[in-house]
Amino acid sequence: MKVFVKPLVIFFAVTSLASCVAKKKYVALQTEHERVQANLVKCGDEVQDYKDRLAKLQTSSDAQISTAQNTIQQRDQQLNDMKDQLNDLRKVRDRQLEQVGDLTVLSKAANSNIDNTLSQMAQKDQYINRLHAARTKADSMNLALAFNLTRVLKDGIEDKDIEVKVDKTVVMINISDKMLFSSGSFKISSRANEVLGKIAQIIQSRPELEVMVEGYTDNVSIKNECISDNWDLSVKRATSVVRTLQGQFKVDPNKLIAAGRGEFNTLTSNDTAEGRTANRRTRIILMPKLNQFYDLLSANK
Repeated sequence: MKVFVKPLVIFFAVTSLASCVAKKKYVALQTEHERVQANLVKCGDEVQDYKDRLAKLQTSSDAQISTAQNTIQQRDQQLNDMKDQLNDLRKVRDRQLEQVGDLTVLSKAANSNIDNTLSQMAQKDQYINRLHAARTKADSMNLALAFNLTRVLKDGIEDKDIEVKVDKTVVMINISDKMLFSSGSFKISSRANEVLGKIAQIIQSRPELEVMVEGYTDNVSIKNECISDNWDLSVKRATSVVRTLQGQFKVDPNKLIAAGRGEFNTLTSNDTAEGRTANRRTRIILMPKLNQFYDLLSANK
Protein backbone atom coordinates (compact mmCIF):
# COMPACT_ATOMS: atom_id res chain seq x y z
CA MET A 1 0.00 0.00 0.00
CA LYS A 2 2.68 2.43 0.81
CA VAL A 3 4.23 1.88 -2.55
CA PHE A 4 1.19 3.24 -4.53
CA VAL A 5 0.03 6.13 -2.33
CA LYS A 6 2.75 8.58 -3.24
CA PRO A 7 2.31 8.42 -6.99
CA LEU A 8 -1.40 9.02 -6.59
CA VAL A 9 -0.74 12.03 -4.45
CA ILE A 10 1.62 13.39 -7.04
CA PHE A 11 -0.91 12.76 -9.82
CA PHE A 12 -3.64 14.54 -7.98
CA ALA A 13 -1.34 17.41 -7.13
CA VAL A 14 -0.26 17.84 -10.74
CA THR A 15 -3.81 17.61 -11.97
CA SER A 16 -4.96 20.15 -9.45
CA LEU A 17 -2.11 22.48 -10.37
CA ALA A 18 -2.89 22.21 -14.07
CA SER A 19 -6.52 22.94 -13.40
CA CYS A 20 -5.63 26.12 -11.48
CA VAL A 21 -3.36 27.35 -14.25
CA ALA A 22 -6.02 26.79 -16.92
CA LYS A 23 -8.62 28.64 -14.84
CA LYS A 24 -6.33 31.63 -14.41
CA LYS A 25 -5.70 31.77 -18.16
CA TYR A 26 -9.39 31.53 -18.80
CA VAL A 27 -10.13 34.31 -16.36
CA ALA A 28 -7.37 36.41 -17.93
CA LEU A 29 -8.69 35.75 -21.43
CA GLN A 30 -12.22 36.51 -20.30
CA THR A 31 -11.05 39.80 -18.82
CA GLU A 32 -9.15 40.64 -22.01
CA HIS A 33 -12.19 39.71 -24.06
CA GLU A 34 -14.38 42.01 -22.00
CA ARG A 35 -11.83 44.82 -22.31
CA VAL A 36 -11.61 44.38 -26.04
CA GLN A 37 -15.39 44.16 -26.26
CA ALA A 38 -15.69 47.42 -24.30
CA ASN A 39 -13.13 49.08 -26.57
CA LEU A 40 -15.02 47.82 -29.59
CA VAL A 41 -18.25 49.34 -28.29
CA LYS A 42 -16.44 52.57 -27.54
CA CYS A 43 -14.92 52.64 -31.04
CA GLY A 44 -18.37 51.96 -32.48
CA ASP A 45 -19.78 54.91 -30.54
CA GLU A 46 -16.95 57.11 -31.73
CA VAL A 47 -17.48 55.99 -35.33
CA GLN A 48 -21.21 56.82 -35.05
CA ASP A 49 -20.38 60.17 -33.50
CA TYR A 50 -18.06 60.96 -36.40
CA LYS A 51 -20.75 59.86 -38.84
CA ASP A 52 -23.24 62.19 -37.17
CA ARG A 53 -20.81 65.07 -37.24
CA LEU A 54 -20.02 64.34 -40.88
CA ALA A 55 -23.71 64.37 -41.71
CA LYS A 56 -24.15 67.71 -39.92
CA LEU A 57 -21.17 69.15 -41.77
CA GLN A 58 -22.57 67.89 -45.05
CA THR A 59 -25.96 69.43 -44.31
CA SER A 60 -24.37 72.72 -43.26
CA SER A 61 -22.16 72.67 -46.34
CA ASP A 62 -25.16 72.07 -48.62
CA ALA A 63 -27.01 74.95 -46.95
CA GLN A 64 -24.03 77.26 -47.37
CA ILE A 65 -23.65 76.25 -51.00
CA SER A 66 -27.35 76.85 -51.59
CA THR A 67 -27.15 80.23 -49.88
CA ALA A 68 -24.09 81.15 -51.91
CA GLN A 69 -25.82 80.12 -55.12
CA ASN A 70 -28.89 82.20 -54.21
CA THR A 71 -26.66 85.15 -53.40
CA ILE A 72 -24.87 84.79 -56.73
CA GLN A 73 -28.20 84.66 -58.54
CA GLN A 74 -29.40 87.77 -56.71
CA ARG A 75 -26.18 89.60 -57.56
CA ASP A 76 -26.52 88.54 -61.19
CA GLN A 77 -30.09 89.87 -61.24
CA GLN A 78 -28.99 93.13 -59.63
CA LEU A 79 -26.19 93.42 -62.16
CA ASN A 80 -28.64 92.87 -65.02
CA ASP A 81 -31.02 95.45 -63.53
CA MET A 82 -28.19 97.94 -63.24
CA LYS A 83 -27.18 97.27 -66.83
CA ASP A 84 -30.79 97.90 -67.91
CA GLN A 85 -30.89 101.13 -65.91
CA LEU A 86 -27.59 102.20 -67.44
CA ASN A 87 -28.95 101.53 -70.92
CA ASP A 88 -32.10 103.51 -70.11
CA LEU A 89 -30.02 106.42 -68.81
CA ARG A 90 -27.91 106.34 -71.95
CA LYS A 91 -31.06 106.48 -74.08
CA VAL A 92 -32.40 109.41 -72.04
CA ARG A 93 -29.05 111.16 -72.36
CA ASP A 94 -29.00 110.63 -76.12
CA ARG A 95 -32.56 111.97 -76.45
CA GLN A 96 -31.66 115.02 -74.39
CA LEU A 97 -28.60 115.63 -76.55
CA GLU A 98 -30.80 115.47 -79.63
CA GLN A 99 -33.33 117.86 -78.09
CA VAL A 100 -30.85 120.52 -77.14
CA GLY A 101 -29.40 120.40 -80.65
CA ASP A 102 -27.31 123.45 -81.26
CA LEU A 103 -26.90 124.02 -77.52
CA THR A 104 -24.15 121.41 -77.47
CA VAL A 105 -21.99 123.45 -79.83
CA LEU A 106 -22.16 126.74 -78.00
CA SER A 107 -18.81 128.40 -77.64
CA LYS A 108 -17.27 129.03 -74.26
CA ALA A 109 -17.69 132.74 -74.90
CA ALA A 110 -21.48 132.35 -75.34
CA ASN A 111 -21.84 130.36 -72.14
CA SER A 112 -19.72 132.89 -70.30
CA ASN A 113 -21.88 135.68 -71.70
CA ILE A 114 -25.03 133.96 -70.40
CA ASP A 115 -23.52 133.49 -66.94
CA ASN A 116 -22.41 137.13 -66.78
CA THR A 117 -25.82 138.37 -67.85
CA LEU A 118 -27.63 136.22 -65.30
CA SER A 119 -25.39 137.64 -62.61
CA GLN A 120 -26.06 141.27 -63.66
CA MET A 121 -29.80 140.80 -64.00
CA ALA A 122 -30.02 139.32 -60.49
CA GLN A 123 -30.38 142.83 -59.01
CA LYS A 124 -33.25 144.06 -61.22
CA ASP A 125 -36.57 142.39 -60.29
CA GLN A 126 -38.47 139.17 -59.59
CA TYR A 127 -38.04 137.79 -63.10
CA ILE A 128 -34.33 137.40 -62.44
CA ASN A 129 -35.01 135.03 -59.57
CA ARG A 130 -36.89 132.80 -62.00
CA LEU A 131 -33.90 132.94 -64.33
CA HIS A 132 -31.68 131.52 -61.62
CA ALA A 133 -34.23 128.74 -61.05
CA ALA A 134 -34.28 127.77 -64.73
CA ARG A 135 -33.18 124.19 -65.26
CA THR A 136 -31.85 124.62 -68.76
CA LYS A 137 -30.46 127.35 -70.94
CA ALA A 138 -33.61 127.12 -73.06
CA ASP A 139 -35.70 127.98 -70.00
CA SER A 140 -33.35 130.87 -69.27
CA MET A 141 -33.82 132.22 -72.79
CA ASN A 142 -37.61 132.18 -72.52
CA LEU A 143 -37.44 133.85 -69.13
CA ALA A 144 -35.10 136.46 -70.53
CA LEU A 145 -37.52 137.14 -73.38
CA ALA A 146 -40.36 137.50 -70.86
CA PHE A 147 -38.22 139.87 -68.81
CA ASN A 148 -37.47 142.04 -71.85
CA LEU A 149 -41.16 142.18 -72.74
CA THR A 150 -42.11 143.10 -69.19
CA ARG A 151 -39.50 145.84 -69.13
CA VAL A 152 -40.72 147.23 -72.46
CA LEU A 153 -44.42 147.04 -71.60
CA LYS A 154 -44.38 148.21 -67.98
CA ASP A 155 -44.29 151.98 -68.69
CA GLY A 156 -47.80 153.43 -68.54
CA ILE A 157 -49.51 150.04 -68.33
CA GLU A 158 -51.25 148.68 -65.26
CA ASP A 159 -50.13 145.21 -64.16
CA LYS A 160 -53.71 143.93 -64.08
CA ASP A 161 -54.23 144.76 -67.77
CA ILE A 162 -51.29 142.82 -69.15
CA GLU A 163 -49.40 139.73 -68.04
CA VAL A 164 -46.22 138.17 -69.42
CA LYS A 165 -45.35 134.63 -68.41
CA VAL A 166 -43.44 131.55 -69.54
CA ASP A 167 -45.42 128.38 -70.10
CA LYS A 168 -43.21 125.39 -70.92
CA THR A 169 -41.41 126.29 -74.18
CA VAL A 170 -43.28 129.50 -75.11
CA VAL A 171 -43.72 133.05 -73.85
CA MET A 172 -47.32 134.23 -73.52
CA ILE A 173 -48.67 137.79 -73.30
CA ASN A 174 -52.22 138.03 -71.94
CA ILE A 175 -53.85 141.40 -72.69
CA SER A 176 -57.25 142.39 -71.28
CA ASP A 177 -59.87 143.26 -73.91
CA LYS A 178 -60.20 146.86 -72.66
CA MET A 179 -56.57 147.44 -73.65
CA LEU A 180 -57.32 146.58 -77.29
CA PHE A 181 -61.05 146.81 -78.05
CA SER A 182 -64.28 148.51 -77.14
CA SER A 183 -66.97 146.28 -75.60
CA GLY A 184 -68.40 143.85 -78.15
CA SER A 185 -66.15 145.23 -80.90
CA PHE A 186 -63.23 143.85 -82.90
CA LYS A 187 -61.92 147.27 -83.98
CA ILE A 188 -58.47 148.04 -82.57
CA SER A 189 -58.48 151.03 -80.22
CA SER A 190 -55.95 153.85 -80.34
CA ARG A 191 -54.62 152.77 -76.97
CA ALA A 192 -53.85 149.32 -78.37
CA ASN A 193 -51.34 150.72 -80.84
CA GLU A 194 -48.91 151.56 -78.04
CA VAL A 195 -49.00 148.04 -76.65
CA LEU A 196 -48.89 146.27 -80.03
CA GLY A 197 -46.13 148.60 -81.23
CA LYS A 198 -43.88 147.59 -78.32
CA ILE A 199 -44.60 143.91 -78.88
CA ALA A 200 -43.96 144.30 -82.61
CA GLN A 201 -40.59 145.87 -81.79
CA ILE A 202 -39.56 142.72 -79.90
CA ILE A 203 -40.89 140.47 -82.66
CA GLN A 204 -39.07 142.37 -85.40
CA SER A 205 -35.81 142.27 -83.50
CA ARG A 206 -36.03 138.46 -83.34
CA PRO A 207 -36.44 137.21 -86.92
CA GLU A 208 -36.99 133.57 -85.96
CA LEU A 209 -39.95 134.22 -83.67
CA GLU A 210 -43.27 132.69 -84.59
CA VAL A 211 -46.33 134.53 -83.28
CA MET A 212 -49.80 133.13 -82.58
CA VAL A 213 -52.61 135.54 -81.64
CA GLU A 214 -55.59 133.96 -79.85
CA GLY A 215 -58.86 135.76 -79.15
CA TYR A 216 -61.03 134.86 -76.11
CA THR A 217 -64.47 136.01 -74.96
CA ASP A 218 -66.67 135.48 -71.92
CA ASN A 219 -69.82 133.35 -72.14
CA VAL A 220 -72.24 136.23 -72.73
CA SER A 221 -73.73 135.61 -76.17
CA ILE A 222 -73.38 138.26 -78.84
CA LYS A 223 -74.98 138.58 -82.26
CA ASN A 224 -75.39 141.57 -84.57
CA GLU A 225 -75.02 142.54 -88.20
CA CYS A 226 -71.21 142.13 -88.07
CA ILE A 227 -70.77 139.32 -85.50
CA SER A 228 -72.47 135.91 -85.54
CA ASP A 229 -71.47 134.64 -82.09
CA ASN A 230 -68.62 134.50 -79.58
CA TRP A 231 -66.55 132.28 -81.88
CA ASP A 232 -66.85 134.86 -84.61
CA LEU A 233 -65.94 137.73 -82.27
CA SER A 234 -62.86 135.92 -80.92
CA VAL A 235 -61.59 135.16 -84.44
CA LYS A 236 -62.22 138.69 -85.69
CA ARG A 237 -60.34 140.13 -82.71
CA ALA A 238 -57.37 137.86 -83.34
CA THR A 239 -57.43 138.78 -87.02
CA SER A 240 -57.55 142.49 -86.17
CA VAL A 241 -54.44 142.18 -84.02
CA VAL A 242 -52.63 140.22 -86.74
CA ARG A 243 -53.57 142.80 -89.39
CA THR A 244 -52.34 145.61 -87.15
CA LEU A 245 -49.02 143.89 -86.52
CA GLN A 246 -48.59 143.30 -90.26
CA GLY A 247 -49.99 146.50 -91.72
CA GLN A 248 -49.08 149.17 -89.20
CA PHE A 249 -45.96 147.68 -87.62
CA LYS A 250 -44.58 145.72 -90.61
CA VAL A 251 -44.31 142.33 -88.91
CA ASP A 252 -43.64 139.56 -91.43
CA PRO A 253 -47.05 137.88 -92.04
CA ASN A 254 -45.32 134.54 -92.64
CA LYS A 255 -44.70 134.38 -88.89
CA LEU A 256 -48.25 135.33 -87.84
CA ILE A 257 -51.10 132.99 -86.89
CA ALA A 258 -54.63 134.12 -85.96
CA ALA A 259 -56.92 131.88 -83.90
CA GLY A 260 -60.23 132.27 -82.07
CA ARG A 261 -61.02 130.32 -78.89
CA GLY A 262 -64.49 131.74 -78.26
CA GLU A 263 -65.80 131.48 -74.69
CA PHE A 264 -63.81 128.33 -73.99
CA ASN A 265 -60.42 127.68 -72.33
CA THR A 266 -61.35 130.09 -69.56
CA LEU A 267 -58.97 131.44 -66.94
CA THR A 268 -61.68 131.48 -64.27
CA SER A 269 -65.44 131.10 -63.81
CA ASN A 270 -67.81 133.29 -65.84
CA ASP A 271 -70.27 133.42 -62.93
CA THR A 272 -69.08 136.85 -61.77
CA ALA A 273 -68.37 140.14 -63.49
CA GLU A 274 -64.72 139.90 -62.40
CA GLY A 275 -64.45 136.41 -63.87
CA ARG A 276 -65.94 137.47 -67.19
CA THR A 277 -63.57 140.43 -67.33
CA ALA A 278 -60.58 138.12 -66.80
CA ASN A 279 -61.75 135.73 -69.51
CA ARG A 280 -62.18 138.49 -72.13
CA ARG A 281 -58.61 138.71 -73.36
CA THR A 282 -56.20 138.42 -76.26
CA ARG A 283 -53.24 136.10 -75.93
CA ILE A 284 -50.09 136.60 -78.00
CA ILE A 285 -47.82 133.56 -77.95
CA LEU A 286 -44.16 133.94 -78.90
CA MET A 287 -42.42 130.75 -79.91
CA PRO A 288 -38.67 131.29 -80.29
CA LYS A 289 -36.24 128.84 -81.81
CA LEU A 290 -33.55 128.06 -79.28
CA ASN A 291 -30.41 128.67 -81.30
CA GLN A 292 -31.38 132.23 -82.26
CA PHE A 293 -31.89 133.89 -78.93
CA TYR A 294 -28.82 133.65 -76.73
CA ASP A 295 -28.17 137.32 -77.33
CA LEU A 296 -31.34 137.97 -75.30
CA LEU A 297 -29.19 137.44 -72.23
CA SER A 298 -26.64 140.03 -73.30
CA ALA A 299 -25.86 142.62 -70.67
CA ASN A 300 -26.37 145.35 -73.28
CA LYS A 301 -30.03 144.46 -73.83
